[in-house]
This record gives sequence, structure tokens and C-alpha cells, in this order.
Amino acid sequence: MEFELTDRCKSYQERLQAFMDERIYPAEKVYEEQMRESGNPNFHPPIIEELKADAHERGLWNLFHPHEEWGPGLTNAEYAPLAEIMGRSPHLAPEACNCSAPDTGNMEVLTLFGTDEHKEKWLRPLLDGEVRSAFGMTEPFVASSDATNIQLRMERDGDEYVLNGRKWWTSNALHQNCKVLIVMGKTNPDGPKHKQQSMMVVPLDTPGVTIMRGLPVFGYQDREGHAEVNFENVRVPTSALLAGEGDGFMISQARLGPGRIHHCMRSIGMAERALDLMCQRAQARTTFGKAVSENANIQDWIAESRIEIEMVRLLTMKTAWLMDTVGNRHARTEIAAIKVAAPEMALKVIDRAIQVHGGGGVSDDFPLASFWAHQRTLRLADGPDEVHKRTLAQRELRKHEATASVAAGNGAPAAVAAS
Repeated sequence: MEFELTDRCKSYQERLQAFMDERIYPAEKVYEEQMRESGNPNFHPPIIEELKADAHERGLWNLFHPHEEWGPGLTNAEYAPLAEIMGRSPHLAPEACNCSAPDTGNMEVLTLFGTDEHKEKWLRPLLDGEVRSAFGMTEPFVASSDATNIQLRMERDGDEYVLNGRKWWTSNALHQNCKVLIVMGKTNPDGPKHKQQSMMVVPLDTPGVTIMRGLPVFGYQDREGHAEVNFENVRVPTSALLAGEGDGFMISQARLGPGRIHHCMRSIGMAERALDLMCQRAQARTTFGKAVSENANIQDWIAESRIEIEMVRLLTMKTAWLMDTVGNRHARTEIAAIKVAAPEMALKVIDRAIQVHGGGGVSDDFPLASFWAHQRTLRLADGPDEVHKRTLAQRELRKHEATASVAAGNGAPAAVAAS
């Protein structure tokens, strides 16, 4: 693996960091004021559109997209340091640069599996930042960590499909500019386990689509919303189908790999900012006649945080490099590992920063409480830790199956062969 960043990546890093310093960080207070004055948790503050226009003019736009037709064509390894920088201000920077989830994953799905009609009607406006989108996969009545459990029905009726079911945690569905959903459901409940599901493009204003409520996250009503959505006799044309019938599970795997690593990249950025805030607070506060930063336990926290951030960054970069060189399928182990490691690490660093801030750390005067809620949620989003650990364990155990089988045939205990 080559550790040196490309010249192209370094150039984007410098430009993006300048944008953060000149526009994003100063805009955070403006954003909070506009949100507070609106009294609406799903309000779209004008400062967002100002930042989007500025980012677009600076060429800091669609940085995530690997296809040069739609973006700068950066590799995963080139995008990783940029996503990390944007993660330092998660409420503003990703959307300002048109690099927000779930739009990034939806745009990649439409790029890879959408028809010309899908691309003209939905992909182009998404790439231009004119609309937002949501992704409907998780359901309230089944354990959705196993995607084969999905129950929403998609039944063929002539030239249409009829959708019935309910989704929740449909992030972004309450965003003022959200216009379209990508929905996963079952077209063939009796088919092979991984060929029962399909995905379809569903405009949010389709009759029968009803947003029931926005779900709070640790008491936060996130601006984009995490909606519970009901589908009652929702009719869409057969042209709404992405790829083909039964391809929903395949599409979900193609979508979630890059989405997971993007989350991990941004997690490193949040951890870095939490570490900065921890150091600043520790140096600015005095207890028992000396700066908080002079206490040995605080110095331990700072040192441990730096070590843990660097370790996770290396694993993230290795994962990105593998995705670029051998593909997402062959990087599956690393993608699963980083999805567990990054939020876990960020939570540790953020928690230490909260402790150093005292009462201020759990308030909204600092971004730490919001960071913590985001990262704790990420241990569930895009698959809970336990599912990814299961994947890792199965792949490790598979390495020893042949040895265990031979040993068992020779009368030796399988456990001995695996030791």
C-alpha cells in the first residue's frame, strides 16, 4: 500500500480546509441561530444554500463520486482524507459539498443501476444539489439487520407495481428538498433467499406514501429527519424498477460498502475535532491550582486518543486502498472491521472530551453531545456491530474448516486442529 497521498488529493485537501476555515466553521453559529429562530426541527436554513453555492464555485462538489462524468473521479483513498475533513462539521460540510448520506449512496445506485429516465429525472438534479433523496430499507416489524427479512410487498399488476408495507429510519425523508425514495421490498417471497427482494424509485409525492412521524435520536430531531413511512397501495410504473426483479439484495450490497466507509471517514473527522476541543478545554480550565491539562489522567486520555485515531485511520486507508485495487467484494473483511472500529473509537474520544468539558460537554453549547449521539447511532446504522462481527468471525473460521475436517477424519479433535 502506498501511504503518500496523490497530488490531486493534496490539492483538494488544501482547498477544502480553506473552505472549512473561511466559511464552514464561522457558519456554525449562523446555522444554529437560524434553526433556533425557525422553531422547526426540519427547517432548511438559508445558510446551507449559501455554502452550497460557494462550494460549487470552488470546485468542492460531488467529491465522493468515483465516475468522472459526474464528479472529479477521485478514488476511495483520495476521497477518505476529504470525507474526514468534512466530518469535523457533520451538520454543514457534507451537505455544502453535496456529499451527504443517503444521497451519496443513492446517486451511486442510480449511476450503476438506473435507467436513462432515472438518471435524467433524479440523478442529474441530485448531482446538481437541487433535490435530496431518502433510502427506505429498515422496517419496524422485523429485524432488519438481516435484509432478507424485509416484508414490504411489491406486487406486479399489469404495467405497474403495487407497494404495501411500512419503513422507518428513512433518513432524509423530512428534508425540505427530499423528492424521491429508493425503496427495497419483496417481489418474490417464495424465491431463493437472496433473490426475493427488489429496489424501486418512488417519488415522495406518490399517492399512498405517507410520512407518519420523524423519529428522535437520543432526543435529537435531526434536521433531515428519520422518518417512519407508510406505503398503502402505492402504484409505480414497472419502469421504477432498478436493475431487475430479484436484484435488490445485490444492489444493497453494492450500495452499502462505499456508504459504510464514508461514515467511517467522517467519524475520524469528528474524533479529531473532539480531541482538539478536549485539548483546548483542558488548557483553558484550572482546578486545584493548576491547568486541567497538567493532570496525568488527562494527558493519558489525550495520548490514547491520538493513538486510537491513528490506528483507525490506517485501517480506513487500507480498506479504501483495497476497494480501489481489488474491489468491494474482496475488501469485505476490512469494510466490516472498519465499520465496527471507527464508531467505537470515536465514541471513546468524544466521551473523554465530554468529561473534560464537564457540564458543558452534555449541553448544546458544544458539538460533543450531538457528536456522541451520532456515533452511538452509527453502531446500528448500515448494519449493527454484531452483524459485522459475525461476518468477520465466519471468514476467520472458514480459514480453518479444511484443517478441522482433515483432523476430524484422522480421529483428532477439531479444536486441536484449529488451535
